[in-house]
Amino acid sequence: MLKQECRIFENPILPGFYPDPSICRVGEDYYLVTSSFAYFPGLPIFHSRDLVHWEQIGYVLDRPSQLELDGVEHSQGIYAPTIRYHDGKFYVVTTNVTRGGNFIVTADKPEGPWSDPYWLTDAPGIDPSLFFDDDGRCYLVGTWEVPEGPAYYGDNEIWMRELDLETMTLKGERYGLWRGALKHAIWPEGPHIYKKDGWYYLLIAEGGTDFHHSVTIARSRNITGPYEGCPSNPILTHRHLGRKYPIVNVGHGDLVETQNGEWWMVLLASRPYGGYYRNLGRETFLVPVIWEDGWPVVSPGTGKVEFSYPCPNLPAWEVEPQASVDHFDKDRLEPCWMFLRTPREDFYSLTERPGYLRLKVRPPRLTELKQPSLVCRRQQHMSFTARAIMEFVPGQGESAGMVLLQSDRYHYRMEYANEDGQTLVRLVQCKDGVETVIQAVPCCSERLEMIVSAQEQDYNFCFDDGKGRKTLAEKVDGRILSTDVAGGFVGTTIGLFASGNGGESSNVADFDLFEYRSGL
Repeated sequence: MLKQECRIFENPILPGFYPDPSICRVGEDYYLVTSSFAYFPGLPIFHSRDLVHWEQIGYVLDRPSQLELDGVEHSQGIYAPTIRYHDGKFYVVTTNVTRGGNFIVTADKPEGPWSDPYWLTDAPGIDPSLFFDDDGRCYLVGTWEVPEGPAYYGDNEIWMRELDLETMTLKGERYGLWRGALKHAIWPEGPHIYKKDGWYYLLIAEGGTDFHHSVTIARSRNITGPYEGCPSNPILTHRHLGRKYPIVNVGHGDLVETQNGEWWMVLLASRPYGGYYRNLGRETFLVPVIWEDGWPVVSPGTGKVEFSYPCPNLPAWEVEPQASVDHFDKDRLEPCWMFLRTPREDFYSLTERPGYLRLKVRPPRLTELKQPSLVCRRQQHMSFTARAIMEFVPGQGESAGMVLLQSDRYHYRMEYANEDGQTLVRLVQCKDGVETVIQAVPCCSERLEMIVSAQEQDYNFCFDDGKGRKTLAEKVDGRILSTDVAGGFVGTTIGLFASGNGGESSNVADFDLFEYRSGL
């Protein structure tokens, strides 16, 4: 365990694909969750004591009974969660946009186990949040299309109903609270309610989660409204700074007050590079907040998200840094690893061959909306090096290796394959669902080292078959790994996979290690 002395911290606090952050404090401890979309387990949960250094302590949704993702696209599945703590219990409310809608899970401890979902009926829309009032009553706040019928795409309203905590059902009247700060606002969403100095504050995002994203706020003396917007709205946005600014699409915030009386906001934003391309997805940032004249002032003095700030006035905290090399020598995967869609069968093992990650060769392809033999983790740096050592003898039509995955329709696969009886290492580009072999090199080896390195949008692919390192392809354009090309809401992940490409097999691919580090 390392003690982190913090005078200045760097943003983002969670680099890579960690969007829609929500935070709560319990005494001196802070807990944070983010969206996970089609990845399983769902909703990574983090713990901190200084708001800067975060340790992942697990996932909220880590059982198939909690999370059905069968057949979902990458940007479907689990949308923006909210985490709250009340009367000795943790609550997370979120949306499975593909399978069931809005639901709540609870836990006595943040690391779990978390309950199976309490599905909320008559709770339309997305981005649910919970607010516990001083009198013990609980309210669900959400986003839906305006009830009289939308006049345009994104014509939404923030609504609220009381939640019965005993039965986990909504009761009473539904109230329309606010439709955003701007006239004809689009996508007012991501609502959170707070109470301070006798006011109810309603914090939302609007403008859509792309370039025009923003944070706005309104307040009322009564929880049911009417709510008046802040004269300074939007209280945070970067849309006026242009697409060349190094931090963009700022929005979807959540506030927290420290035990020392400071206020901070976690929010999402992206770091484009190589043009307006955001391979890393939407990341989690931290900014200070002060209060003036009854309203929050975000990032006082500059009004925009900075790459560095003085640290919160909190004690130094100990965290275990994530190892750059995974030797797969434990009995369970490190929490950074995840799968695509809900696993319905055992496809990997850390015990069948100790010290190796064994992946079964199964029929699903990465181009299909199925659950493949894939473990992956987030790309977290603009420039990085990733390498894996694999032992694999491909049968006819089989392949295994590394993938840079934006979606089933946009990715790069560096794979060792058997094609018509010939074994070869090849780089396959999948762009808009069309596969192109960029390079293929004959190879015959049972043990391969595969290396991917990126200098911003230039990606290089190499391998070593025991006879020296060979270049497969250089300066391959990484922009197809950005949502700005691929669409959707997710960032790039780096994975290890094995596939029969439609065929049944009893074969396996064994991975001796995986390394990920920043820089070349």
